[in-house]
Amino acid sequence: MNKGVVEGCCPDAITVEVRRVEAAEVDEMWSFVGSKAHQRWLWHAIDHLTGVVLAYVLGNRADEVFLQLQKLLKPFGLVHFYTDAAGVYDRHLPAPAHTGGKLHPQQIERKPLTLRTRIKRLARKTICFSTAGFRPDTGIGLLVNRYEFGTPV
Repeated sequence: MNKGVVEGCCPDAITVEVRRVEAAEVDEMWSFVGSKAHQRWLWHAIDHLTGVVLAYVLGNRADEVFLQLQKLLKPFGLVHFYTDAAGVYDRHLPAPAHTGGKLHPQQIERKPLTLRTRIKRLARKTICFSTAGFRPDTGIGLLVNRYEFGTPV
């Protein structure tokens, strides 16, 4: 809930919708710190129907980082995942609850483009890059919290 918006509205204008999220699209996005040898990955999951970000984790491309994301998604009780069929998903998601390929996770494929537009250090060819690991993580985290969760920065 965005408290700033709620406080500016009259109570009669507020509609609350509670809906169970059943499926999520999961993807990872590559960036680097200092040089391409020091890779950073943003792992994130969105609601398959609405495109709302459910959770995200920053780290490397190891399975352990995906498991952290999976742990954050556990309270949602998701029954199905749509991914790009990377090996990590095949290893950690049950086959009946997993659909891999580029056909279904179309909404989440747009998120990296939006992030790369809003944060220049994520652009593939740029002179704007970070030399310290905490800076890109903080910048990406602030952006996701601001634009996806409505949290003031």
